[in-house]
Amino acid sequence: MLLAKRNLFCGLTTTAFFPDGLFFSNISCSYFINMSIILKIMVNKRGETMVVNVLMIADPGIDDSFAIMYALLNRKINLVGIVSGYENTPKEVSIKNTAYLLTLGGREDIPIIAGSAGPLSGKSIQYYPEIHGKEGLGPIKPPDTIKDVMVFDINKILEIIEQYKGDLVIVSVGRLTELALLFILYGNNALNDVTAVYIMGGAFLVPGNISPEAEANFYVDPLAANSVMKKAHNIHVFPLNITNKAIITPDMITFLGENSPTPFKQLLIPAFEYYFKAYQKNVPGIKGAPFHDVVPIMALVEPDLVKYIQRSVSVEEFGIAKGKSIADFRPKPDVVAIETVNNIGMDLDGQKFSVNFMEEFLRR
Repeated sequence: MLLAKRNLFCGLTTTAFFPDGLFFSNISCSYFINMSIILKIMVNKRGETMVVNVLMIADPGIDDSFAIMYALLNRKINLVGIVSGYENTPKEVSIKNTAYLLTLGGREDIPIIAGSAGPLSGKSIQYYPEIHGKEGLGPIKPPDTIKDVMVFDINKILEIIEQYKGDLVIVSVGRLTELALLFILYGNNALNDVTAVYIMGGAFLVPGNISPEAEANFYVDPLAANSVMKKAHNIHVFPLNITNKAIITPDMITFLGENSPTPFKQLLIPAFEYYFKAYQKNVPGIKGAPFHDVVPIMALVEPDLVKYIQRSVSVEEFGIAKGKSIADFRPKPDVVAIETVNNIGMDLDGQKFSVNFMEEFLRR
């Protein structure tokens, strides 16, 4: 297997699967081997790979779908449930897409939890079919065989937290409505037995992607986002200032579409092409598409991927700056209670992201 991978990576030009500017063309073959084969994996004292129990909140959505696929493929992740509600599509469509991905991956045993149908404010929802397609997977529609999907209500989240008490990470790549509802329904201690909460959301020191100031997950339900930032603990935030660097290029996807041994192979090219075309329209000259939602799940098992700064985060709930993520980046920020301090991602290793993404989707 090692020899096969050596030949695979050495037989490609760098531009075949890395974004422009990440590598120079004269990088030696041994460098690729070091980056793609000699992986830094988490091991315990007996030398065994440690597995992280993960409950995902994801509402496919193209980049949400790639995050789910990544979680299913990665051997360091034990995916114990997926919460799917409104976001890129209505709740019912998100649930069907999640069921489709789990069926393709042969993991129908993973429980699907029905999320919220809308934000805490009760305001109507605007969907973005020009980015994710009407069905959420670009041009792909799950087959009619995906029906009568078994779903659990929100109480299932508490059961999972109790089952994996002190050994569970929640990875949220959608709106934060469901997490906020847990605090409303079960009190401020609802997530005390969760190890950490990884969140894709916010934008620090860069423009938003849905308004001049705000990132979409925080903008659509700012009440929920602000509540979670104040009440959850050990939060890791992955904002646009780093997820915009998580670029996947057409050449990378073409290679995977031809060579990936995974059960998701048929989805990769059509879903990516739809998503990339939307980004080409919105960001002229972009060389690939940012896979925002893959970043938190990858960072969980690749701790060197992201560099953090510790600051308290709040979210503007109303007005023209609704959804804006706020943190004090002055050299001497105001003193705040330690329990309100979050870990904000401020830099991402784009090379590592690209290599790890390819590694997982090429894994047999």
